[in-house]
Amino acid sequence: FLSFCYIQDFGEDDSLYITKVTTIHMGNYTCHAYGYEELYQTHILQVNVPPVIRVYPETQAQEPGVSASLKCHAEGIPNPRISWLKNGIDIMPKLSKQLSLLANGSELHISSVRYEDTGAYTCIAKNEVGVDEDISSLFIEDSARKTLANILWREEGLSVGNMFYVFSDDGITVLQPNECEIRRHIRPEERIFTSYEEICPRVEGEGTQSCLWASAVNVRDKYIYVTQPKQNRVMIIDIQTQKAVQTFDVDPLPTKLHYDKSHDQVWVLSWGDMQKSSPTLQVIPEASTGEEQRVIRTPFQGVEDFFIPPTNLIINHVRFGFIFNKSKPAVHKIDLETVTHIKTINFKNHSCIPQTMAYTHLGGYFFVQCRKSRSVAVSPQLIIDSVTDAVIGPNGDVSGTPHISPDGRYLVSTDEDSGRIKVQAVTVRGEIKLIYDLQTNIHVSDLTFQPSFTEGNQYYIYATSHLQTDVLFVELSTGKMNVLKNLKDPITSKDWPWSSYNRIMKDSGLFGQYLITPAKDSLFVINGRQNTLRCEVSGIRRGNTVVWVGEV
Repeated sequence: FLSFCYIQDFGEDDSLYITKVTTIHMGNYTCHAYGYEELYQTHILQVNVPPVIRVYPETQAQEPGVSASLKCHAEGIPNPRISWLKNGIDIMPKLSKQLSLLANGSELHISSVRYEDTGAYTCIAKNEVGVDEDISSLFIEDSARKTLANILWREEGLSVGNMFYVFSDDGITVLQPNECEIRRHIRPEERIFTSYEEICPRVEGEGTQSCLWASAVNVRDKYIYVTQPKQNRVMIIDIQTQKAVQTFDVDPLPTKLHYDKSHDQVWVLSWGDMQKSSPTLQVIPEASTGEEQRVIRTPFQGVEDFFIPPTNLIINHVRFGFIFNKSKPAVHKIDLETVTHIKTINFKNHSCIPQTMAYTHLGGYFFVQCRKSRSVAVSPQLIIDSVTDAVIGPNGDVSGTPHISPDGRYLVSTDEDSGRIKVQAVTVRGEIKLIYDLQTNIHVSDLTFQPSFTEGNQYYIYATSHLQTDVLFVELSTGKMNVLKNLKDPITSKDWPWSSYNRIMKDSGLFGQYLITPAKDSLFVINGRQNTLRCEVSGIRRGNTVVWVGEV
């Protein structure tokens, strides 16, 4: 176990007071008697959180005889227990082959629906400190009425959700993964709605007209913002109409975007040139309005990269981000709202130049991957405590790129050179313990978490390789590994200069069962529920920028 201490003195009575307790405060607190280091007392603070749930879908219409699933995702500390009501009556006595609960109640499955299954199904999540509930409605209708309902739904635009947007040399492909169906292909010569410019202007001397993209983000399932590094601009796609609606200029060579949901702003990192000689960080406020966009230049110089912690069901507001400068052993903490520098956290004593970061709200820890240096054989990750902004020290002997599961409970670190994958669990007491040390020959490019379909509050991981054609699958609850083979060669690092992720792996959100990963000239769709390959979509070159759009 790693556990960490704070020594702070508030108030007249030598007590430690914490105002507004959140999950970041959980952990061990130790007080010492002045001058007597061996006299101490440790308090364990555990923070309980009432459940928060999401159901999916909110409504669905099905024909008699088909199967239907109603899903409920709950988070809380301790883990909530899930139960279901149908029209206000407990369904437990009704459970049968026909009506079953999967994954500790997080999925209600009806194998062959009948008219009498129509109803309002309430998911209830309870733990020691609270309860939350929500309704998923099911309508059973014959095919004629269902068709009519679907036509009306389509006209209301309900069919534009649950799609992958893939940005490739050939334009933009909107893919519905369930049927592996291309719903729309926006070609390079199509026009932008407002300016009537071509989406990907023809470059003199190049034979075919093609696109070059680097990074894209989903803004509240309303818009997608995507960078065009050669044109020094950001394009906005309207999800409802599936059209490119406008572009606006940013600093030269924009290569990375991040949507900061808490402040509704998109952060843009531009390199200036391919040598990254004059990088800048800009901010686009009020991103979800999609109207006349203005771009604010931040005061930060020499930005190599930046990190903004993600939000989740429990933590829906993030106040601070971090930027790192080229070859400086420090990170700079910034206020996201005022876009100002707050403080510098120094790693000189650990001779660590930061490369990437990850964050868990359980205990409030940042994990920093250090750049490889010639002088040090292995650089372990550093841990920063977000309550005190103190560097606690190395994360044991764990090195490589840190990845945190969406619920903050797992840290998966991938060492690209050795192929080792270390899995650590973050407990509800804010302790970090190693649970698996997996030796693989996959030199991981990218990794994502897929919620388990058999156990509640569990995940699988899917990882791609920089060089190989295989995709690795690991069940986090058991450490069981599996490999999906022959997914063709990844895009070469030379053809993907924008990041170290030359083969991405993109999941489809909280309730999705499909994942997508590009090869050089095609795309693979993986069925995460069955852990099998769903299909290959050919004729898509360098489709390494992908956005998932959920319910619209």
